[in-house]
Amino acid sequence: TLRAADGHEAIKLWRSGKPDLICLDIMMPGMDGYEVCRRVRGSDREVPILFLSAKNQEIDVVAGLDLGADDFIRKPFTRSEVMARVRAALRRSGARETKDHFTLGDLTVRPASLLAMRDGQPVELTPREISILRLLHDHRGEPVTRDAFLDTCWGLDYFPDSRTLDQHIFLLRKKIESDPATPRIIQSVRGVGYRCGCV
Repeated sequence: TLRAADGHEAIKLWRSGKPDLICLDIMMPGMDGYEVCRRVRGSDREVPILFLSAKNQEIDVVAGLDLGADDFIRKPFTRSEVMARVRAALRRSGARETKDHFTLGDLTVRPASLLAMRDGQPVELTPREISILRLLHDHRGEPVTRDAFLDTCWGLDYFPDSRTLDQHIFLLRKKIESDPATPRIIQSVRGVGYRCGCV
């Protein structure tokens, strides 16, 4: 385990140590956690990034996820909760999707490169976003329950609430939908969860 006293040191440790996982606080001296996350994601889309922060407003969570973080853990939290989420993130990063690509309508998803192609343009995706899209693909035309998303995409030893899923879906729609306000790929199913509208 490597510890950084500030954001600049965190970048140096990431470049020299190539860690399996990165935990960040938003409020770091020198360079805040958001900027560290942005710089890491600029060249490494695979290493899992977790935010642990006392800044727990929705805008803080959305900003972290939008920059490419895989999870956002709000203080106060227990050591066991953090370790469970770390294990889940490492498990997901070690089990990358091996199939070359899959499609949802006109969206082509390439799990190995963490990219999707929409209208000929590349769209960067996080490992969890890939997992969400894969689950929708595997159940095309069928509603996928919230519990199924949380169990499959977050892990059985992880305890997110439904807002976590909704925030990820909100950000994912912004990336892949032509009109996020009237989504065609990820459609809401009232009282159940979501489904893929591209059968």
